[in-house]
Amino acid sequence: MPVGIDDMAIYVPKLYIDYKDFAEARGIDPQKLEYGIGIKKMALADANQDPASMAANACMRLMKNNDLHPQDIGRIYVATESGLDESKAMNSFVIGMLEQVYGESTLEHAGGIECKFACVSGSYALYDNTNWIRAGESNDKAAIVIVSDIAKYDLGSAGEYTQGAGAVALLIKENPRLVAFDERVTSTIIKNEYDFYRPFGKETPLVNGLYSNLLYLIQVRKALETYKEKALKAGIIVLRDDESVTDHIDYISVHLPYRRMGEKALAYLLRHEWRHLPRWKKITEEIGMDEPVPKDPRGTIESILADVEFMKADEKFRRAFMITKYYQDVFDKKMASSLQASAVIGNLYTASMYMGLRSLLEFEYLKNIDLYGKRIGFGSYGSGCSAMVFSGVIQEKYKELVSRMNLDRDIGPRTKISIEDYEKLHKNTRKYNEAFLDAEDEFILVNIGGKTADRAGFREYCYAG
Repeated sequence: MPVGIDDMAIYVPKLYIDYKDFAEARGIDPQKLEYGIGIKKMALADANQDPASMAANACMRLMKNNDLHPQDIGRIYVATESGLDESKAMNSFVIGMLEQVYGESTLEHAGGIECKFACVSGSYALYDNTNWIRAGESNDKAAIVIVSDIAKYDLGSAGEYTQGAGAVALLIKENPRLVAFDERVTSTIIKNEYDFYRPFGKETPLVNGLYSNLLYLIQVRKALETYKEKALKAGIIVLRDDESVTDHIDYISVHLPYRRMGEKALAYLLRHEWRHLPRWKKITEEIGMDEPVPKDPRGTIESILADVEFMKADEKFRRAFMITKYYQDVFDKKMASSLQASAVIGNLYTASMYMGLRSLLEFEYLKNIDLYGKRIGFGSYGSGCSAMVFSGVIQEKYKELVSRMNLDRDIGPRTKISIEDYEKLHKNTRKYNEAFLDAEDEFILVNIGGKTADRAGFREYCYAG
């Protein structure tokens, strides 16, 4: 019995900051944000919102859209790197909010945990719950995996341009209408790294940007190599001598800390997969130069980054490769649609790749392309670090859902705020009872802590109908 994503729902906060205002305030060229990074709007959580409330809102929408009742759900997982408590799991907050609507104890049977492994954790949660259903443990109940995060970096830092907020809820069940996951091909890579991390008590991460970006590319490539071995063994892909595994994947969805990173990831993977194929000679001829090689091809990431001559030459080659007809053809057909949402929402950490999937489905459908039977390859990455590569096939009933997808409508009316107000939110100077917008038909945070020590950090939420 196939298992996969039956439906998905999103929640994006209604506040945003415009890239032109942001560029002016930081004294940079707006084109650096629009074209260099690929961002036009960054979604911002209001003072009465947090990752748990956003997760509950996305989950509520998913349940309402599918007329789901608590007894239909066997598991609720929340994947996030924006944890609210060192012990209490975020899915317990979510269940508490949902029970305000569905009734006390109506979801007490729904097991689950909070998953954390930076941005890859949503994929691990998905994999775990898919196998829970495949193993026959679900008793005909569905699982819900929610990916919810607030991407936040220090004011004035390079990462400040790649912030965002939002949540995606995924309904996982047998005979899914959207995407059925391929079996026995999911591949993971893990390594102890400090490319991006957030120590206890620190609200914003410590980032080694260039190192982290290259590590992302290398680890996803390694996971892709293992995926290829498994896919060939399973027989879902059969390669001829002049073919790459990428030729047999119709769409590619990757982790998107920002839009441009997705484009670079595709270029890196294609270069790795194509450089030993006959087409590579034609590509280098079109570029007009051979692909550069570092002084120490088997060196560490540090040695590669320190090889200044190679890094400059490689950047020149990459830029030239990305304007070849070979790259552009793959990008336009297999990735471009998945990047649309990222440009108007920003970085969602764990949710970024799944918002990319949502974007891909909607905008490819609008091209009047028949998506039935198309295979999607996923390249998921989490700093610290781990990568996961897996795939799934779009199902026959996808039109029931994709035909109703409308990103603008699902986000809803939005309010642009000033740089001054953005910085107030960033510095947490506005409290939960000082939100910019009135809540409507959503869960919000209404209290933190209490008058006694045993209530310290106690978070309370309510449903504003």
